[in-house]
Amino acid sequence: MFKNLQPLLPYMRRYWRGYLWGCICTVLANAIWVQFPRVIGIAVDDLTIRVTWNKIFAYAGLLIAVTVAHGILLFLMRWIIIGISRDIEFDLRNNLFAQLEKQSASYYHDHRTGDIMARMTNDLNAVRMLLGPAIMYTANTVLFFAGAVYFLLRISPMLTLMALAPMPLASILIQFMGRRIHDRFERIQAMFSDISAQAQENFSGARLVRAFAQEEAQVKAFERSNREYIRRALRLVRLMGMLWPTLEFMLGLAMVISLLVGGHLVLQHRIPVGAFVAFTTYMLMLTWPIIALGYVVNLFERGTASVVRIHELLTAKPAIDDHDAVLVPEASGIHGEIEFHNLHFAYPASNGHPVEVLRGISLCIPAGSSLALVGPTGSGKSTLVSLIPRLYDAPPGSVLIDGQPIRAFHLDALRAAIGFVPQETFLFSNTIHENIAFGVPGAAPSAVVQAAQAAHIREEFELFPNGFETPVGERGLTLSGGQKQRTALARAILRNPRILILDDALASVDTYTEEQILDELRSVMAGRTTILISHRISTVRHADRIAVLVRGQIAELGTHEELLNRNGYYASLFQKQLLEEELAVTH
Repeated sequence: MFKNLQPLLPYMRRYWRGYLWGCICTVLANAIWVQFPRVIGIAVDDLTIRVTWNKIFAYAGLLIAVTVAHGILLFLMRWIIIGISRDIEFDLRNNLFAQLEKQSASYYHDHRTGDIMARMTNDLNAVRMLLGPAIMYTANTVLFFAGAVYFLLRISPMLTLMALAPMPLASILIQFMGRRIHDRFERIQAMFSDISAQAQENFSGARLVRAFAQEEAQVKAFERSNREYIRRALRLVRLMGMLWPTLEFMLGLAMVISLLVGGHLVLQHRIPVGAFVAFTTYMLMLTWPIIALGYVVNLFERGTASVVRIHELLTAKPAIDDHDAVLVPEASGIHGEIEFHNLHFAYPASNGHPVEVLRGISLCIPAGSSLALVGPTGSGKSTLVSLIPRLYDAPPGSVLIDGQPIRAFHLDALRAAIGFVPQETFLFSNTIHENIAFGVPGAAPSAVVQAAQAAHIREEFELFPNGFETPVGERGLTLSGGQKQRTALARAILRNPRILILDDALASVDTYTEEQILDELRSVMAGRTTILISHRISTVRHADRIAVLVRGQIAELGTHEELLNRNGYYASLFQKQLLEEELAVTH
């Protein structure tokens, strides 16, 4: 169990002074509290001889002083130790978030969002309880038990051994049930992750669920998962329900032994009445610490199970990192020449057979020029451009920027020089202004408006009730597909990047709007390297060069006119789209 706590040691070492003060308060609190039964015992013997008001007030005042001092130290102990657990929770949450931010896109293909969220919330809470209440109650129990046993032995060694005889059974019970609690809690947390993932997917895909009238089916599926979670949780509750009554029974047995044997010793005048009262008071005061052991075992087993799950996130090595980086230029220091040299790329597969997407791509894009990529769906266009900002990692030496291997650049510098509009537009549930300024924190409102103008979306946003301060809702729910794409385009333009990548960024706008956007973009594209992906010839025809990808290979390369003269894939696509436009006009 304690081996599983090793990942937490670096965090605990940061607060060793706090733990030291908490330990001092715990020792003092229990050193004072363990005197309470002694004072009662001395008072009983003294008052048996003679009762006076002075004695009553003196002993009452002493008991109050012991109680007040214990209460103050108990408050300080809780304030310090529970406070440290909150501080460590804060550190862990920040480190977990930072670690997850470093992960590549492929990491989130293999790990469900709901599972990650469950670990960031439920598991983190269990770890906090382990580092706070569990440590506090353990220290309290051990110290008070040790102090109480010391004074019990001083009163009567024989009576102490007989009264504590059931305790080894309690230890065996706790050890046996602790292992089962650990296993069951691990299964509960795994099921909680499944439920979280299922709920997250349904909330994110609410439109789809309603469009296909699958509300009832999804509710039933969630109910099945929830019933399984409840079933596992109730099994753990039954186990804990057995643990505490059993411990209470053993303590009750110890108390019965104390009364029978202790009473017999008093009648034989072998121990004073006051000592017997002190002994029984100690046994009564041991009730909570012993019962607390069951609670502590529960916290420890839950916490250690959660530590393992959190440690998996903290130690997950990013598939893409900076360990080979030697160049740290400013974003403006990158000129934007891109070269693909005999590039082969395959996505990893769970069955062990990678899926090859790109085959032998060799291509040079001069700085400041524009390249368009066209080709059938699944030909590798999006994959190719995703390798430039290292959303996925290409083989070493196969992608170069300004003649340098792309892995030689630090990720921050590389990505700061790139404006990327992905195929799947994502907007945060903030205002329009905040979404456009996402890549440039603190951007001036005038710059945001200018970027929106370049994306041909300014006038539409200014008609909204709150203009650019209008919230867009979850994932841009209140905006149309075309508005979302143009917002993402404005976000990329605002960065003033050396390399601009538009991955089918105009697919959701009509042809007329597309022409207006392209007219605005020509001035934006001037002097910077631009890569456009589109299925529309109208989008790509003015590019300096056009590459046609078919089955992961460059099938054709040239200008618009050159490709038309070759009568290949590009020419047939052009003729097809011309015919579609003519038919649309006719109808």
